[in-house]
Amino acid sequence: MRYLAIDHGKKRTGLAICDPDETIASPLTVLRGRERLAERIAEIVLAERVDAIVLGLPLNMDGSEGGQARLVREFAEALKVQTEVPLHFQDERLSSFGAEEKLREAGMTRRKQAERVDAIAAAEILTAFLEGKRA
Repeated sequence: MRYLAIDHGKKRTGLAICDPDETIASPLTVLRGRERLAERIAEIVLAERVDAIVLGLPLNMDGSEGGQARLVREFAEALKVQTEVPLHFQDERLSSFGAEEKLREAGMTRRKQAERVDAIAAAEILTAFLEGKRA
């Protein structure tokens, strides 16, 4: 199955995708802004032949859901209207931190990091989801 992972943010939304064998999660793109976001993602789902969506759910460190998680769940409802593929949630705690660490280790400038961190965070979310499926 091909999964598309989404790191939903207020300004930018990172996307990552896996291969049909579900072995490699790769950053795909970063979408800027919120206008028609669900529609734009639905177009990518069709173009990339995605079988299911994995949406990062930003839980608090104690595992509870706060305001940002509520916004993600609302966005999930908008996605369900635009696409018919199944939607899964994945705990995304520390995914952005892990992505930023990888970019720092790669020696990227802050500007380059800002351009890529959301897509890499989405790949972190997707990797965690795939590992959970295998376990």
